[in-house]
Amino acid sequence: MNRHQSDSSKTRISANMRIVVVCSAFVVSMVGVSYAAVPLYQLFCQVTGYGGTTQRVEQMSDTILDRSIKVRFDANVASDLPWDFKPVEREVELKIGETVQIGYKARNTSSESTFGQATFNVTPVSAGAFFNKIQCFCFTETELKPGETMDMPVVFFVDPAIIDDPDAKHVTTITLSYTFFPHASEKPVAAVAEPVQDSNTL
Repeated sequence: MNRHQSDSSKTRISANMRIVVVCSAFVVSMVGVSYAAVPLYQLFCQVTGYGGTTQRVEQMSDTILDRSIKVRFDANVASDLPWDFKPVEREVELKIGETVQIGYKARNTSSESTFGQATFNVTPVSAGAFFNKIQCFCFTETELKPGETMDMPVVFFVDPAIIDDPDAKHVTTITLSYTFFPHASEKPVAAVAEPVQDSNTL
């Protein structure tokens, strides 16, 4: 093989290596994007109310309108979570801007402790950005011991800005829906046993 052919081979190998590196980097970046897509989408929904996602706020509304709206409550449980879950009341009527507390109840029907995490949405979806929750069991995971029943409060209000939204201003009834899914909580790490000392070494 002459020098020209050797240089040409090295050039092709170098070019192939660059292609491999670029393709590998592309694959890794796509995997990273796929893992980030779900939390980013959830964050987007929480900020914008897209898809009927409710808003989380820290304080009550300082404005209450002389206009009523009905809120209905729905409860669902994934088939692999042994819970009985339901709202205490099926429906309430409140003033727009009025802060209200309602409740759900959950009971573990199994013989072992289980963990659940609730997802939620609002219909119609146009009302999602105006349904503000101050307190909710859905903000954290829930543990229920065998046979345990738990009261689960939700504190919320409907933002008065709903009457200025062209898509939501005519809404008269909102449905708040929760679905509990099993949540794999970390199990406690067993303590490491102290080494037994040989009496002969003492």
